[in-house]
Amino acid sequence: MNTKAFLTELFLTGIEAVKPENLIPEHLSVNGKFLTINGKNFSVEKGFYLFGSGKASIQMAKSVEKLLGDYIKEGIVVCNYTEKLKKTEVIKGSHPVPDENSVKGAEILLQKLSSLKEDDFFIYLLSGGSSALIEKPIPPITLKDLKQTTQLLLENSVPIEEINIVRKHLSMIKGGRLGRATKAKGVVLVISDVVGDDLFTIGSAPLYYDPSTYQQARDILKKYNLWKKIPATVKDVIRQGIEGKIPETPKKENPNIKHYIIGNNLTALKKIKQKAEKKFPTFIMTSQIKGEAREVAKVLISIAKEIKNSGNPFKTPVLLLFGGETTVTVRGKGKGGRNQELCLSALQEIKDTKGITILSGGTDGIDGNSDAAGAVVDWNTSAIAKELNLDINQYLSNNDSYSFFSKTDSLIKTGYTGTNVMDITIIMVEG
Repeated sequence: MNTKAFLTELFLTGIEAVKPENLIPEHLSVNGKFLTINGKNFSVEKGFYLFGSGKASIQMAKSVEKLLGDYIKEGIVVCNYTEKLKKTEVIKGSHPVPDENSVKGAEILLQKLSSLKEDDFFIYLLSGGSSALIEKPIPPITLKDLKQTTQLLLENSVPIEEINIVRKHLSMIKGGRLGRATKAKGVVLVISDVVGDDLFTIGSAPLYYDPSTYQQARDILKKYNLWKKIPATVKDVIRQGIEGKIPETPKKENPNIKHYIIGNNLTALKKIKQKAEKKFPTFIMTSQIKGEAREVAKVLISIAKEIKNSGNPFKTPVLLLFGGETTVTVRGKGKGGRNQELCLSALQEIKDTKGITILSGGTDGIDGNSDAAGAVVDWNTSAIAKELNLDINQYLSNNDSYSFFSKTDSLIKTGYTGTNVMDITIIMVEG
């Protein structure tokens, strides 16, 4: 059996399970004038408006159009790529750092939602990537200032939950502020891309609410030694927020807007397990991995080695499934992402140990600043690297995992998948 090919097939199975065209029909149905979402009925007799933002928003909108196209009055979504839809306008924003189109998208959504009346109804499609894809900074913060602050947060291994606390307090739409701009009733369909499916964090909660504060935003920036590095306008807004001169983010849920999570990382892992266990014993270890990618890799490979050497806690052969999202502290100028860095660090631990294969990939198909979803490696990858005189430490120090795996033919490339539920890591331990 080609283990690397088998793990890649399982990874693609997981992605397929959380594609909107599969999730939407599972959670939505229409019967005459009523739309049913997770067992609750909403009247669509008069039609509804369709909005959305995130990496999965196009495919989500396409699926809703297929199911409810006749009822859609107007549709607008902001995504990281474009595609022509029948009833929905697509605006291309930027990810992971916002740009002028991200501001344009946010302004259009803000204008459309604020123009709705009390008896109007809308569906909002929310998925990972929204935090960058839609943005409208609080004056006097400029887009340039916001981009610089976002880049600093991303490059210093700040967890997404803390990144979004900062972003919510620099934005006119995040942390529930977009939801406060409308009088209409609506539902938000969510594909989760954060550990624990935290609605406060997904897409920086544009239509939910936010228990965090300006004080916490400043504390986070100081915690990671970024307070002195951020632009003066960002400091000024945070100080004014702490002093109460700028209103805090909404602290209560808008009673007119209901949120429903329709897909997450565990959904993907369960589908992989269902397929894999037909051939091998398979265990979902966790869907909540966090931490520095190269350190997480060491822990995962230590588990694999324990199983291989002692049969504890599982006998070989066995498949281990992990989900979540690691971080990378960028020190070099190379190309790659958290999944590729995890695999490169794992390869350093595997060396010439036979019987351990690891795959790690992003379900959105794009890992970091590369065009790959991730990588898959084993002892043979290490042998190829030796033949090519590739120094793993050198590539890790330059955060250049993509270049390394290009040379060892270990990259997984899927292109945009149209969904996003964080990352999937699969380890096969053979006897």
